[in-house]
Amino acid sequence: MKGFSILFPVLMLIFGSCENDDFCAEDTTPLLIIRLYDKDDPETLKEAPLIVWADQKDTIYSLSLLDSIALPLNTNQEQTVYQFSSTTLVDAIDFSYLREDLFVSESCGFISIFKNLTATSTTDNWIDRVEISNSTVENETAAHVKIYH
Repeated sequence: MKGFSILFPVLMLIFGSCENDDFCAEDTTPLLIIRLYDKDDPETLKEAPLIVWADQKDTIYSLSLLDSIALPLNTNQEQTVYQFSSTTLVDAIDFSYLREDLFVSESCGFISIFKNLTATSTTDNWIDRVEISNSTVENETAAHVKIYH
């Protein structure tokens, strides 16, 4: 019985101090969804051979034939500039937004929501125009930006 009185408190300390591992199963900061359309037939998706990178960053998409892409926006600033290359032509698009940080949970921390999204194309080498179809980036269920080329 004396062994039990020592063993029981030790076991209670061991098992009582264990915590469940918290895994983040909630949504994370959403990506910017961009769809590519034919400038001559605005309702038709049109693939392009793309290479995409942010200023001073590594390439995100490397020569992929795509009609839609998902890009991260900078969560530390209220602007992200992406370079879009189709073959040898490069266009830059400046995405500006207001960032709102939301607390999700202890295991997930914060996510960012982007509001009042605007896009300014600073060049016109192969992209004809850029249109915002959803100015709030809070999920990845629909496109936020249309690029016509």
